[in-house]
Amino acid sequence: MQAFNLFRKPKLTLVGAGPGDPELITLKGVKALSSAKVVLYDALVHPDMLDYTSDGCLNILVGKRSGHHSYKQHEINELIVKYAYEFGSVVRLKGGDPFVFGRASEEIEYADKYGITSNVIPGLSCSTALPGLHGMPLTKRGVNESFWVVTGTTKNGKISDDFYLAARSSATVVVLMGRKKLNVVTEFYKSIGKENLPIAVIQNGSLESEKTAIGSIIDIEALVEEKKIGTPAILIIGEVVKYHSERLPIFAQHFSNN
Repeated sequence: MQAFNLFRKPKLTLVGAGPGDPELITLKGVKALSSAKVVLYDALVHPDMLDYTSDGCLNILVGKRSGHHSYKQHEINELIVKYAYEFGSVVRLKGGDPFVFGRASEEIEYADKYGITSNVIPGLSCSTALPGLHGMPLTKRGVNESFWVVTGTTKNGKISDDFYLAARSSATVVVLMGRKKLNVVTEFYKSIGKENLPIAVIQNGSLESEKTAIGSIIDIEALVEEKKIGTPAILIIGEVVKYHSERLPIFAQHFSNN
């Protein structure tokens, strides 16, 4: 890392881009993008989101996708420091919410070492936004009292150990980055006698390219293969999936009016 003039007080702003649809970013997030000089954005950020930036803004793709890492995390950290000092401020645009499996705290901690102040503009996490767009309440009186959000891909490539605890409860379980672990998920639920539990798999949620499979633990893998659902996708598991408004997803009303 090259030396910088630490007497300057550059700023890092982490912005949550939401679940995909470029209109699901917050107003405060749009304002941050419109005044940005440099934006470092993730692969899952919708390209139309960059329309909120000014003509002179430097937009740099630093996103990481499974099997296609354009930048490693330490390289992103270094770019944050580089551009923050070069331009006085930098916006880090991250899919969903920066603090939901977004590694935002690592970027803030690294920036802090170089005297860079940080602020966070939260975003809609797909873990809560996508169920809502499909009419699935994560909690419903008389059905369940909590929900768990776990990652399907930890640092070692395995599903989170917390999944096995969550699955034994009555809570709704949301597995992010869970498509490749669908077999692990279904086999465990079967092993504890929950083969009839409802489950939804949503790829590219909130976008026109969205694909959705709704079924039960026992048949969801066949449905996912039939509908050719790939990544990125989330899994939503629990009795609340029964309330899915499959005939008319809420978000579809937006697309039909445009």
